[in-house]
Amino acid sequence: MTILASVAGPSSGLLHTFDSPLMRRALLEALMAGALAGVVGVHVVLRRLSFFTMSLTHATFPGLVIAEIVGVSLFTGTAVFGLLVVALIASLARVRSLDSSTATGVVLAGGFALGVVLISSQPGFSKDLTAFLVGSILTVSATDLITTAVAGLVVLAVLAAFHKELVLGAFDRDGLTAMGYPVLVLDLVLLVAIELTVVTTIPAVGTILSVALIVAPAATARLWTDRVGPSMAIAATVGAVCGALGLVVSDHWSIAAGPTICVILSLVFAVSALLSPRHGWLARHQAGRRAHPASTLQPQGYGLAP
Repeated sequence: MTILASVAGPSSGLLHTFDSPLMRRALLEALMAGALAGVVGVHVVLRRLSFFTMSLTHATFPGLVIAEIVGVSLFTGTAVFGLLVVALIASLARVRSLDSSTATGVVLAGGFALGVVLISSQPGFSKDLTAFLVGSILTVSATDLITTAVAGLVVLAVLAAFHKELVLGAFDRDGLTAMGYPVLVLDLVLLVAIELTVVTTIPAVGTILSVALIVAPAATARLWTDRVGPSMAIAATVGAVCGALGLVVSDHWSIAAGPTICVILSLVFAVSALLSPRHGWLARHQAGRRAHPASTLQPQGYGLAP
């Protein structure tokens, strides 16, 4: 019995991880946020908007602080401020003397600095800064779950409605323009969808790590398939599964849940980059060896006698 108990102990502990309502709410948040971030991340990777997404995660930080100070919903405060950030970046990117990355970098630094200034101006500010930066998924409420579900459904519905146009714009922007589609409007639709996704994932992994939850599953999926539809399915699965696995690991080892989820996502990406049969390092290494087999010629001796 002792041996059986010792064997069954770890597995039974894993089974009881989600016994408490707190852990079940965290699991639902991780699954929904991970799946949503994976789908949206495919568009981010296709359009090479990873740096833009990182700027949003940093620049929306003041929205969180303002919402906490004023006493309104964190989602509302962050979403409203995030939309202002998107409009600011889009406006600066239209200035001919500035490229988009320069405008994005300025907004990233300025937004995050503004958040720190706001916190320092409030001597009695009681909110833990760590919860803003790396998330506090174990404290999500039923209201947070409803917000995540509604925001996720809205974002996915918009992406589904404009799927053909958004994918075409990622591969052939000039062709999309020639066909008469409103390219600028479609760009703004996608940017707003990314911003809403960033805001939705903040309870799970915070402002700093949201970019990992969005980009890592999509980058992993890109290593396994070149098709957009399957990429979205793989990315959503990777995001959701890694979110759940991160909760289990964080509960077992008593470590922070948000960073644990991101570490697991990074490990999955690294393993995929090594083992993927299409784009993995091992596959490319083997293909290179087949394309350039070792020479069978005998060494010439460089003029020396045998």
